[in-house]
Amino acid sequence: MRHSGRYARVGVAVGAVLAIAGCAPPSTSGAPSTAATATSAAALGGMDALVAAAKKEGQLNLVSTAPDWANYAAIMAGFQAKYGIKINDDNPEGSSQDEINAVKRLAGTDRAPDALDIGVRELADTSLFAPYQVATWKDIPDAQKEPSGLWVQDYGGYMAIGYDSSKVSAITSVQDLLKPEFKGKIALFADPTASNSALSAVMMTSLANGGSLDDISKGVEFFAKLKKAGNFVPVAATKATVANGTTPVVINWDYLAVSFATDVPAWTLLIPSGAIVAGFYNQAVNKGAPHPAAARLWMEYLYSNEGQNLFLEGGARPVRMDAMTKQGVIDAPAAAKLPPVSGPGNFINLNQATAAKAYLVANWANAIS
Repeated sequence: MRHSGRYARVGVAVGAVLAIAGCAPPSTSGAPSTAATATSAAALGGMDALVAAAKKEGQLNLVSTAPDWANYAAIMAGFQAKYGIKINDDNPEGSSQDEINAVKRLAGTDRAPDALDIGVRELADTSLFAPYQVATWKDIPDAQKEPSGLWVQDYGGYMAIGYDSSKVSAITSVQDLLKPEFKGKIALFADPTASNSALSAVMMTSLANGGSLDDISKGVEFFAKLKKAGNFVPVAATKATVANGTTPVVINWDYLAVSFATDVPAWTLLIPSGAIVAGFYNQAVNKGAPHPAAARLWMEYLYSNEGQNLFLEGGARPVRMDAMTKQGVIDAPAAAKLPPVSGPGNFINLNQATAAKAYLVANWANAIS
């Protein structure tokens, strides 16, 4: 599907990234700064000043921000309606790496992206980013943000098995997928050698079969069994293949898989206990943003109650969810719709993701051939 590139994003743990970033917090006090160097709205003179500066710029450049990813269509529409700032979303079907490439390729032009939504591997070089701390900074757990604001996690979820309960029986575990009734019914969204979402799906099955975050081999072996049984179909699942019944069982992030319920009312999600893989994505401001005030206002919007609840409305878990729940400002009905999770999530770190990808590149094709 068009998300094949988008799914190459990585939503994994940040512990390793914290070590990679390793920057000291910048000062947010002192003389007023320009938008291009402002590390907070306060440093620019306050939120009203930031809004005025952003409106004067009039535009916001994004890249690879798919409207149907984590409710971004509503989020972009809400930002434009609230501030009257036009969003230019280039290559919405692209990947996190495409975003980094655009930052470098378009540097110094008015077409460069202003802000990024990227996976953990794209955080390896933070020299491209400007530090910025949103007004709700204190609500974000320390483990989910770079201390100075070079990047901040924004939304995430869990790897889930989604299925059409009108076509297959209830799935209660990863092992159920080996049953004969699932012949020709199980798919991923993309090739796990290229997609980190699909990589996380294989990692989930690895955990369910005695593997670990350092050992994805058990997951590859499991998919080899699925293929041998005729259950796994090497079809990139899309909304169309789910709607027409070609792929009634799909493994993906819960906040993406949940969207299939729009076309398939019997669509159900399972986050298997004992094999819980979790992941978050990250926001960053381009250091060379052509619209630096709009970039920072976009960040403020994403981490506002309104922005965070829009992520939640799309089935993703906003990074401020715990704080907003305590403050009584969370969208409770939307929160109640999230699929249940029985246990702590396993976050794949950068080194584990890199090692898993190398193993998949060497072994995946043979396993499912």
